[in-house]
Amino acid sequence: MTHIIVNQDLCIRCSICVKICPSGIIDPVDETHLPQVQETNVSRCLNCGHCEAFCPSQALLLDLRPDEKVPLLAGAGTISPEDIAFYLKKRRSVRHFTRDPVPREKILEVLDIARYAASGGNGQPVQWLVVHNPAKVRKIAELTIEWMKSLLNTAHPMSGYVPTLISAWEQGYDVICRDAPHLLFAHIPEGNPVASVDAIIALTHVDIAALAFGIGTCWAGFVAIASTSYEPLQEELGLPRRTEVCLRNDVWPPAVQSIWYPSQKAP
Repeated sequence: MTHIIVNQDLCIRCSICVKICPSGIIDPVDETHLPQVQETNVSRCLNCGHCEAFCPSQALLLDLRPDEKVPLLAGAGTISPEDIAFYLKKRRSVRHFTRDPVPREKILEVLDIARYAASGGNGQPVQWLVVHNPAKVRKIAELTIEWMKSLLNTAHPMSGYVPTLISAWEQGYDVICRDAPHLLFAHIPEGNPVASVDAIIALTHVDIAALAFGIGTCWAGFVAIASTSYEPLQEELGLPRRTEVCLRNDVWPPAVQSIWYPSQKAP
């Protein structure tokens, strides 16, 4: 099966595809030889699409998911340094949410952008759990508070910190999920040494993209920490067994990356 399709009438034999290939699997090009990938090297392809994206004459096509290929208009996606600077600088963590639910379709649009985030070896290991039911979000917050209560009078580093949070919760303030109606959970397969970083990168894409959709987000670290060890919360989430949350890969084994976003329209 042909791995890359080259239009011989358009190919100018510039060898850019050969130079740009991260795996170095495209054969040298000359006046009589078009770019090609030998069958023995196909398995080394990262499917990154660099060869196709950087072809100046649009002569090369990576034979992968042709239904996803969309021709780019001139200037599409171009943004000035000033505009991107202002956009990123105005990003805020939202802790006050409206009660209007975010349509599932809009969340899927954001996730469709996030799946293009960089990942080690272009492995794209990140999977998503969207908690769309506000009642279940509340249950997750309650279980997180239960976990905090189990830390009281222990040697846990958060033992002295949680009484204030527990007190606020008991007074009717949701200091865990901030009354957000939805949560977004990124999880990864066990045994991938770089997937935890991939999940953080993907979630950062969500964080940045959500603003353009009028959705406010906030990282809910208390839930993420609790889900590393509190079994009732793990059962509520229903994620595969033998997985662990990895907030930082120098603290916990990099098995599962869990960062939560209360997602809602900003007030």
